[in-house]
Amino acid sequence: MRNWLVLLCPCVLGAALHLWLRLRSPPPARASGAGPADQLALFPQWKSTHYDVVVGVLSARNNHELRNVIRSTWMRHLLQHPTLSQRVLVKFIIGARGCEVPVEDREDPYSCKLLNITNPVLNQEIEAFSLSEDSSSGLSEDRIVSVSFRVLHPIVITSLGVFYDASDVGFQRNITVKLYQAEQEEALFIARFSPPSCGVQVNKLWYKPVEQFILPESFEGTIVWESQDLHGLVSRNLHRVTVNDGGGVLRVITAGEGALPHEFLEGVEGVAGGFIYTIQEGDALLHSLHSRPQRLTDHIRNLHEEDALLKEESSIYDDIVFVDVVDTYRNVPAKLLNFYRWTMETTSFNLLLKTDDDCYIDLEAVFNRIAQKNLDGPNFWWGNFRLNWAVDRTGKWQELEYPSPAYPAFACGSGYVISKDIVSWLASNSGRLKTYQGEDVSMGIWMAAIGPKRYQDSLWLCEKTCETGMLSSPQYSPWELTELWKLKERDS
Repeated sequence: MRNWLVLLCPCVLGAALHLWLRLRSPPPARASGAGPADQLALFPQWKSTHYDVVVGVLSARNNHELRNVIRSTWMRHLLQHPTLSQRVLVKFIIGARGCEVPVEDREDPYSCKLLNITNPVLNQEIEAFSLSEDSSSGLSEDRIVSVSFRVLHPIVITSLGVFYDASDVGFQRNITVKLYQAEQEEALFIARFSPPSCGVQVNKLWYKPVEQFILPESFEGTIVWESQDLHGLVSRNLHRVTVNDGGGVLRVITAGEGALPHEFLEGVEGVAGGFIYTIQEGDALLHSLHSRPQRLTDHIRNLHEEDALLKEESSIYDDIVFVDVVDTYRNVPAKLLNFYRWTMETTSFNLLLKTDDDCYIDLEAVFNRIAQKNLDGPNFWWGNFRLNWAVDRTGKWQELEYPSPAYPAFACGSGYVISKDIVSWLASNSGRLKTYQGEDVSMGIWMAAIGPKRYQDSLWLCEKTCETGMLSSPQYSPWELTELWKLKERDS
């Protein structure tokens, strides 16, 4: 098991780095500073001194083992160092509250949103969209209409459909309906409608059967209606169409007229047809709904136990900042903004280094680099930047709020450094800055507003690998971090 470390990180087998500190401010006498009003009472009042660097380590509430490994590796080395111990402050950033929804009952593991399925419609076919009796369906000039949806419990789509022409002359158009899995180029299945082959009419739609696939939980798809005819499609504003979600097993994400698949262009929200589906695994769904109350009771008890463990951990080590946020992945950008506020209100410092609790950090190499590159001026951002990074519309990094196809430049989350004036700007604007799906891309969007000087440095590693002189490396388990640090200490 240990051999991989020698292969992965030969760079830690060299001689110790020589520390050369050339930062501007010597540590002044200790002064007291008031903490922000919204901090938990369990967090002790911090007595402020001046630091060259404040290190903020984003950490999840239940990552006790990772925090303890950090305390026993690079953080212990820091505290024992005759110079660095006086010039660096390290704090773990943790949300003050855990999510009160059990993981099994959330829409996804990254948020705290309840999977709100009630009275599911089982053992029958369901029309996804329907028109009211008094709704007129006129031809529009739109040639392409799409609607995207997310599956919250497995379903099977049995038919694709289009709205019919209300005239008495029958079905007179040529329409192709395609269903794509989000971000995929090939359609999962296709239905073609034409005057001689218009399918079966149900209510105000024409339907054709398609090959039946089980669409699993978290499946995200886009249905596209395409017309080659001059007059386009029969389309309706989505807000005037009834969405039949089967008791909560699916959700419409977005719809747009004139929008190609996978694009999020501005336009009137619309739909040109629908689909018929059935709910799968009905017995398992009913069992999950019936067992939900007991699961919630057990989860709340576990949260109280977790609160007690965190309070004890904080009192022992005095290195945790609890920020007024529910601790979930989607809230990590808000955790970061709250920490910036805490730092400005309680601490005197020059630079701020952000990292994560699963990262290897070499603070001596960081200080050497600061001195070598004179990284101590205002309005600068030092990291390893991703450029023209495409916006994900699905999965863990799903982003539906940012309209552009690519993000502004952003630094890898394993580590970056910003100057105090940038921290001050972020803290003072924290109540107005919009948060996006991840703290790294959110930081890039926020920084695009002020245009700091960017210092590109590939030694802030973006992937779990190793390079000579690396400043950080991400995505380690507690055991891996421990073994990596042992190698570094052995050969220093």
